[in-house]
Amino acid sequence: MMSFKMALRSIASNKMRAVLTMLGIIIGVMALVVLVSLVNGATSSVTGAVADLGSSMVSVTVSDDKGKPIRLDTLNQWAQEEPGLGIMAPYTTSTLTGRANGETGSVTVYGTTAEYYTIQNQQLAMGRFLKPSDVENNAYVCVLNETAAEELMGYVDCVGEAVSLNNVPFTIVGVLASDEDTLTGVLTSGMLMAYVPYPTLVRVSTTAVNDITTFYIAAPEGGTVEGAEAVMEDLLMERFEEDEDAFDLSSQNMLEEAMNNITSVLTILLGGIAAISLVVGGIGIMNIMMVTVTERTREIGIRKAIGASRGTILTQFLIEAVVLCMMGCALGIFLSWAILQIVSTIVASLDIVFYLDPGVVVLAVVFCFFIGIIFGLYPANKAAKMKPIDALHYGG
Repeated sequence: MMSFKMALRSIASNKMRAVLTMLGIIIGVMALVVLVSLVNGATSSVTGAVADLGSSMVSVTVSDDKGKPIRLDTLNQWAQEEPGLGIMAPYTTSTLTGRANGETGSVTVYGTTAEYYTIQNQQLAMGRFLKPSDVENNAYVCVLNETAAEELMGYVDCVGEAVSLNNVPFTIVGVLASDEDTLTGVLTSGMLMAYVPYPTLVRVSTTAVNDITTFYIAAPEGGTVEGAEAVMEDLLMERFEEDEDAFDLSSQNMLEEAMNNITSVLTILLGGIAAISLVVGGIGIMNIMMVTVTERTREIGIRKAIGASRGTILTQFLIEAVVLCMMGCALGIFLSWAILQIVSTIVASLDIVFYLDPGVVVLAVVFCFFIGIIFGLYPANKAAKMKPIDALHYGG
């Protein structure tokens, strides 16, 4: 305790020098805490956006069907016969000209089935989504997004009214709610979109075909995405003559894993850069402690002459180095918190929250503590090894 009080008095007697000495530690701690917290905040936001892309979903793309095309009845058969698979929805798209109430616009039309709504975790503003009977009967019904409803119809409450797609009349049975809080919502913002039964789009469009080349699979109740992916891979390998290049499987888990790998590398990289800053700050601590030892040589000689042990002198100067580091660390953490609050306020409209990660704070504190010990040990040891007679005769 006495050594701690002496360390505080020594630091207080040279305030400006102490602040300049701590500057390297302060900057190093700010670099570590702020950069890692920014990466973690951005990662949380992106991970949430990835999760909104689909609920336990596997995406399948067929590039070469080997003369064995996948049709709607193929998907229905797999869903019924394979317990490892959940619901499935085919997916194709075409750009058609939409007309209603004298308004015209280019509409991105998606041909799919009723299961698409559940797999993609969509939300309705009003009406309903496609039904199995719509697909079976090749019904000319559609579900618009809010943008298409407002642009073509002039209002969102348009369920039951008609819209023309490539001069073919469709009855509007539902309007999807816009959700710009998700990645999908952001990417499709401003687009005119419509969803129609898969076979209906094949009839209306010149580009859509009966052969399904893209479809989505949901994990069954009580099952996993990995399990569904494995079952589907076995089915496609058998169907396409063991040619793994004929199709591609991807899942939300793969996206999350890729994101986690990227952010882990970024965190380690930024943490390493910040650690270098802290080491530089530690060198500054050692430098100033060497000056302090030189300035207080006569004090060391007097203390040793009246009985102070080597361990006491070592402890005194070591504690002073550690106190300098920890004060710099505390200031760095406070300034990091302030910076993160400012950044969070600036990007509040993007729904990204940057917070002070407790794990990073603990890491910074522990790292600074050891920096203080490591870089304070040499000056403290130099002071402790001084001979009393030499120290008393020092004339510096």
